[in-house]
Amino acid sequence: MKHTLPVIVIAGPTAIGKTAVAIELARSIDAEIISADSRQIYRLLDIGTGKPTTEELAAAPHHFIDILDPRQEYSAGQFSRAARARVDEIRSRGKNVIVAGGSGMYIEAFLYGFFAAEIRDKKLQLRLKKRAQSEGSEALYRELQQVDPERASELHAEDAHRIVRALEVFLSSGMKLSELRKQPRVPAPFSFQLFGLYPAERQELYDKISLRVDHMLVQGLLDEVRSLLAQGISPLCNAMLTVGYREPLQWLRGGYTYPEMVEKIKQHSRNYAKKQLTWFRRYREMNWIAVQAGETPHSVAAKIEQSVMRVAV
Repeated sequence: MKHTLPVIVIAGPTAIGKTAVAIELARSIDAEIISADSRQIYRLLDIGTGKPTTEELAAAPHHFIDILDPRQEYSAGQFSRAARARVDEIRSRGKNVIVAGGSGMYIEAFLYGFFAAEIRDKKLQLRLKKRAQSEGSEALYRELQQVDPERASELHAEDAHRIVRALEVFLSSGMKLSELRKQPRVPAPFSFQLFGLYPAERQELYDKISLRVDHMLVQGLLDEVRSLLAQGISPLCNAMLTVGYREPLQWLRGGYTYPEMVEKIKQHSRNYAKKQLTWFRRYREMNWIAVQAGETPHSVAAKIEQSVMRVAV
């Protein structure tokens, strides 16, 4: 059997239900799932990343989950090259392909490639500039030497503007500016359909986020963070400086009370969901699907399948 469908990309904010929808769709169209999640690629980071359960992983073949040690760096460019190659491999076995995730940089690189100029985070840039003023550019330069030594070697330790820019790119995307500048922007060599899930009622998503955070804590999120530290995973690893991990780390250092930590995780998760929706609204070819309160993953998957089949025919 040969594949007959374009690559189906399911994007959207955290907690909207992308994994469950992708699994339902995969069962229906004989597909395998490529995860476009910049944290689920890491082993040991299970609860805080909302990683698919053992049952979910068994329900449909998944790729790019648990492939790296948390100490390792991985960029959107690396994901793009590896995921495109995996599309070819999956299709060679006669299977269709679903890409599901909320990491905008990963999906951007996978579908369109990247220009370094497109990676901007004004708030982060402002914070770095303030740090350069208060701590001195040399402090930021030492950090740049750790994360992008090639770019650092091209700069003077007092070149605050370019140091801040290189750190802005890395901290907001996980991509080294030195590598980005070498990469041509090459679009995906296959057809695709892009679907974006969004909440019909914003409060419904916020309620789901709150429940998810509560569930993560019951599952043992704090024990997971302690275990990571006990295994020598640095709290400065990029994987640990994300929502769901940085707040417990600060609580362990005495920076938050327990209730403050819980609320911070929920607040930062809501903020992240807003950023994800803003990012994906840039795509003109996005097919938006409103997820109604109480709607099942099967129902949402059926809407995507109907849309895909209309185009395929």
